[in-house]
Amino acid sequence: MTVVALSGGVGGAKLALGLYRALPAGALRLIVNTGDDFDHLGLRICPDLDTALYTLGDLESPEQGWGRRDETWTMMRVTQSLGGETWFRLGDADTALHVYRTQRLRAGDRLTSVIADLAHRFGVEAAILPMTDDQVATRVATDEGELAFQEYFVRRRCEPVLQAIRFDGADRARPTPDVVAALSDPALEAIVLCPSNPYLSIDPLLAIPELRAALEQRRVPLVALSPLIGRAAVKGPTAKIMAELGVESSAAAIAAHYAGLIDALVVDTVDAADAARLPIPTFSTQTLMKTLDDRLRLAQFMLACVRKLSR
Repeated sequence: MTVVALSGGVGGAKLALGLYRALPAGALRLIVNTGDDFDHLGLRICPDLDTALYTLGDLESPEQGWGRRDETWTMMRVTQSLGGETWFRLGDADTALHVYRTQRLRAGDRLTSVIADLAHRFGVEAAILPMTDDQVATRVATDEGELAFQEYFVRRRCEPVLQAIRFDGADRARPTPDVVAALSDPALEAIVLCPSNPYLSIDPLLAIPELRAALEQRRVPLVALSPLIGRAAVKGPTAKIMAELGVESSAAAIAAHYAGLIDALVVDTVDAADAARLPIPTFSTQTLMKTLDDRLRLAQFMLACVRKLSR
């Protein structure tokens, strides 16, 4: 079974790891949000791509939920002593990756090629694909004015009240040939929407017209995993954002957000009763992913749901 998954952030990477372990080597194509990417301290930072690389490469920090395991922080300490910016924390090993990527990009290499080389070096036997090689920047309108995504998400910890979100450059961006090939592969059997923040992590992908069109014209089932459990987000500001946008925090709202795109929704057992009333097929199971076994079990459940839809 060849599977394409759409992902962003830590929650998405958790399910991606489960799929990676559940599928044969080389069977997973992971299309990752790049709307979070930005330049910082002269380096090109790609948070969601790096989270995918570290998670699938068994390098992630379980304590932090982001960055690399066994990280050191000399650069940050020195940067602070010099009066530099330290609100976006970069570990030493993590910084080395950013330096390498920045050099490659400035030399004219595609982001997709750079990530493929890094995945190979990390021993990852899955295709980790940036959604585009063009620049798309998530911008957040708040009660304090418009903020760049990382200013809102990391520096301000999502404290300003969110009013709207836009994806600068998405209308001009093109999905990479690698993404197009993954979605049109004759061997493709399923597309999985990971439990990433719909507004901040998945919508940037869907804002690229050709990418959304390719998903809408698919010939295989597309199943989404709700990021909510009992009307609350497992991690991150999803529920807060929904409240500020005037959207009910529920499985029904997630289904409505992806209306016309998904064929089925997987929810946690606590939301099963509400989800049963939705106009699309729904499946329920325990969706909290605390351990690797949880991730693998949930991935296998998602794949089983796809098989039911394909009958």
